[in-house]
Amino acid sequence: MSTTEWAGPARFLPPPPPVRRADGARHFSGVTYAVAFGYRPLQLDVWVPDTPAPAPLVVWVHGGAFMMGDRRYLPETLRVDQVFDALLAAGLAVATIDYRHALEAPFPALLHDAKAAVRYLRRFAGDLGVDTTRIGAWGESAGGHVAALLGLTGHRPDLEGTHGVVGESSAVDVVVDWYGVSDLATMPRQEPPPEIAALLPEELRGPPEEHLVAGLTDATRADASPVTHVTADAPPFLLLHGTADWLVPYAQSEALHAALQEAGATSELEPVEGAGHIWLGCDDVDGIVDRSVAYLADALLGDRVR
Repeated sequence: MSTTEWAGPARFLPPPPPVRRADGARHFSGVTYAVAFGYRPLQLDVWVPDTPAPAPLVVWVHGGAFMMGDRRYLPETLRVDQVFDALLAAGLAVATIDYRHALEAPFPALLHDAKAAVRYLRRFAGDLGVDTTRIGAWGESAGGHVAALLGLTGHRPDLEGTHGVVGESSAVDVVVDWYGVSDLATMPRQEPPPEIAALLPEELRGPPEEHLVAGLTDATRADASPVTHVTADAPPFLLLHGTADWLVPYAQSEALHAALQEAGATSELEPVEGAGHIWLGCDDVDGIVDRSVAYLADALLGDRVR
């Protein structure tokens, strides 16, 4: 046994070697960005385009009603890897992240995880070959909620968390929020679909967002609502939401948009007429993806050569 003093269990692991795709893009898979003791390892994947200079980075946060979901898979209304490929084609790198679900740990665990992922990406930007001076966050449903919180809580060190990499900034510079919850106080109580409810014990069949904050104080419950954190210093937001979304009503994005505008921050709200959750009923999902990528590219690439 080595006589070197043991530094304690690993808080995170360095990136493994990437796999290079036929188009030159590099894929780092299963990167352990944080070890939250007592839980599964928290991992992320990174795709990096083959560009002359390190590419700015977008963090993708998956949805799943705070109860399920996987960093590797997009909603079934999108093509496999559509978001990731579209970002690469625009000259942007993308990291897709794990976070703990509501039945694993209550709020603010998922926000601590997302912040730990951003800090890790900044610490290892050189190894990954990405530019983290400007970072975007993009999420759908529960992931849109997390992305919004990432964008709005940079001024709250008490919500930073302490696992994984510490000492780096977890702030992001632009947010795209697809149909995320913005205000738990006004969110209608929506029961899970029958096929999901059937998998849960009876005591857990309530609205998923209630599990996110179950047993917490009123102050902490308020912290779980992005509208609580809006300031004039908020990064630019693009909010896209279906007007026929029965699970997360369109009014949730209206409320966040109004709060951002009232504070003097930059926000664009685009209704998708007749679309339901995960863009069900929408005949131009490609257009929604293209609009989102263009917004991120404009914010992150700026006057750089694309």
